[in-house]
Amino acid sequence: MSADQNQGIVTAAFLVIGDEILSGRTKDKNIGYLAEYLTAIGIDLSEVRVVPDVEERIVEAVRELSDRYTYVFTSGGIGPTHDDITADSMAKAFGVPIDHDPRAVEILSNFYPEGQLTEARLRMARIPQGADLIENSVSKAPGFRIRNVHVMAGVPSIMQAMLDAVAPTLKTGQRMLSEAVDADLPESRIAASLREIQDAHPGVMIGSYPRSVDGRFSTQIVVRSRDEALLQQAADAVRAAVAATSR
Repeated sequence: MSADQNQGIVTAAFLVIGDEILSGRTKDKNIGYLAEYLTAIGIDLSEVRVVPDVEERIVEAVRELSDRYTYVFTSGGIGPTHDDITADSMAKAFGVPIDHDPRAVEILSNFYPEGQLTEARLRMARIPQGADLIENSVSKAPGFRIRNVHVMAGVPSIMQAMLDAVAPTLKTGQRMLSEAVDADLPESRIAASLREIQDAHPGVMIGSYPRSVDGRFSTQIVVRSRDEALLQQAADAVRAAVAATSR
C-alpha cells in the first residue's frame, strides 16, 4: 500500500489499451473525462499509461499499477474481435482462469434477438474467474472489476456509463480544490514570485500555464489544495503578486 493511501488519499491510474490510440487513428476522449470525474468525487488520478494490444505489455502495466494505486481503470480491448485481448490479459495478470461467465451470457442472450448472439459476440461474455460485472446500460456487454482494476470499454459513451455504474462502489478521499488566477503577463515575469509563494505555502500546489493569443503572452496560474483556508491564502498571495508585477 502506498504512503498516500496510508494518509487517506485515494489514488488511481488509467491504463488506455489499443494500437489505434498509439497510431493516432483514434483520438482518445476518455483521459480528460476520467480525470475530471475522479477529481470531482475525491480520487486523485496520478498516472495515465497507454499500451498497445500486446498481452505482455498489458499484463506488466496492470500488475505495476494495481500494486501502486488504490484503483486502476482501463479502457479498450473488451470487444468481439480477435485483437480484443484485454480480458485474457487481466486473467493472466492475476493468475486466474477465464471462461464464458453465465451472468454475462445471460445479459447478452437477453439483449440480442434469437440467432444473433454469434460466437464473436459471445467473446464479450468471457470474464476472469472471481471478477464482478460492471453494468453497461448502453450496449449491454458488461465490463468487469477484478481486485482493484476496473475494466471498461473504449467507446466514450459506454465508458462513461460504466464509470457511472462503478462510482457508488468507490472509496473516496478529501476532494482536491482549485482556483485559477489569470495574469496578463508572460510566465517569466511572475515565475520568481510564484516560487516564493509556493515555498511559503506547504500543502498547496501552484502551476503556471502560459498562453499566447495573437502574439500576446499571458499566464493562467492554478492553485490547488485540499484545505480551503490554505487555498485562499495562497490564491490571495498570487493575486497580489500579479497586481504588483503588472504595475
